[in-house]
Amino acid sequence: MAVCGASPASAGNGIAHPVGLGKVLTSDDGQQIFGFDIDQNGSDGVLATAGTVETFDQDAGTITKSIVAKNPAKNSYSADGIFSGDVGLITHFITPKGQIYARRAYQVLNPVTGNKLNAKWTPPLKDVDIKLVAENQATSTSVVYVIELKKEDLPDLIVSDIGANSFGKTIRLDPNYFSLGNGPQLGQYTAANKAVIAESPDYGAVGGQPPINFLFDLKTGKSRQFNGYNNGPYHAGSVNGLAIDPISGVTATDTELNAQVEFYDMAKRTGISAVQLPCTGDADQLSSGTGIAIDPVNQLFLVTETYNACSGSGSAIIVYDESGNYVETIAGFNFVIGEPAPALNPGKRMGWAFSGPGGVTQLQQFFY
Repeated sequence: MAVCGASPASAGNGIAHPVGLGKVLTSDDGQQIFGFDIDQNGSDGVLATAGTVETFDQDAGTITKSIVAKNPAKNSYSADGIFSGDVGLITHFITPKGQIYARRAYQVLNPVTGNKLNAKWTPPLKDVDIKLVAENQATSTSVVYVIELKKEDLPDLIVSDIGANSFGKTIRLDPNYFSLGNGPQLGQYTAANKAVIAESPDYGAVGGQPPINFLFDLKTGKSRQFNGYNNGPYHAGSVNGLAIDPISGVTATDTELNAQVEFYDMAKRTGISAVQLPCTGDADQLSSGTGIAIDPVNQLFLVTETYNACSGSGSAIIVYDESGNYVETIAGFNFVIGEPAPALNPGKRMGWAFSGPGGVTQLQQFFY
């Protein structure tokens, strides 16, 4: 087994990096970062702050271009992700004069390397807010989870080619299962043309019901489901994170009340294993995992742990293979509660995580 800093990871360009932390990137305007992503097949990335959209060099850890809002008091941004073809999606919040609630417009960098907001994404539903994006840069069919703001936050899945601004199926979700209170987590099983959602049916209650894993056919909208692991004296609680290998369908989740990571075979709709995060017990809520990223090239899952149970200080990323076997720990991070999953470049065995040693204005590079 490799441990933090003990072994080299061979990057796609042939350069070997030690496993561990790399450069720190600070937003150009020094403000809090609201969303980021990197191109899995290139060297560019995108982030947003309240007043800017910024592109960056993921290798050098430097800002490439800062696109500044003309009126920051009325305009703010968040970065939703990078999609196939290096297409970046940005939520633009616009507060009309005399009002306090912002409307949302969706702008596109096509491509991110062009360093311009040069296109729009116009979802088929009105007044929607993007809450989750399925990680997928391999195919043009993408999936986003939205809520309808003027319809009591009704949840939906929108299937779309973001770069082409074209749309497939809109899947209406049952709010009794898929409201934000149930903590849904989203992934995309591209080989089967399905979306995967894992959620807690009773809001993550202590001693509650098992999590449920749903598979939605992106062509028909029909779904199938099966129960997840519900281990520990307090049971699993909420699902904190999810990632899926888009080819094999192997999925990893982590759960709030038991500090466990669960592995499932979505093709067979069955469990593979449930494992305890290192140095934790099945009632260690404080050291539970949060975001999960998938490296489908090397078939690895990277789980963020806000409170590093083994060191007693700082944060860590724990790496597992698709059978649930522990691979390595990368320590020294400074995560915040509920941090998003890291963004990975599998060919370089490199990633970027939120946040850096200076807090929420920074991103932290790492190698695995």
